[in-house]
Amino acid sequence: MRVSRAHPLWLAYVLHRLSGLGLALFLPLHFWVLSYALNDAARLDAFLTLTDMPVVKAAEFGLVFLLAVHFFGGLRLLALEWLPWSAPQKTWAAAAVAGSFLVSTTFLLQAI
Repeated sequence: MRVSRAHPLWLAYVLHRLSGLGLALFLPLHFWVLSYALNDAARLDAFLTLTDMPVVKAAEFGLVFLLAVHFFGGLRLLALEWLPWSAPQKTWAAAAVAGSFLVSTTFLLQAI
């Protein structure tokens, strides 16, 4: 059986993998910044002043989007493994992306 790379479920698979990779790359940076709270509170405060910049707020939107995409994509995979195959699974994959966008946009609107 040949799977088309333009198939929505293949694209959902790729998005899930890329969101996981993005989150994995973010975590070391996050822990490095959190270490400032233990070692150098003044340096942490100086770093946190950057969070008022619009580009950082956009990056936070991207991060929350990656987290939501990965979460909803994981739920989709669980449903794919545990539930019988059905035609509307493409719709659920699209709903996962739409839900992720809704969650991250809500976060962004509260941040600005």
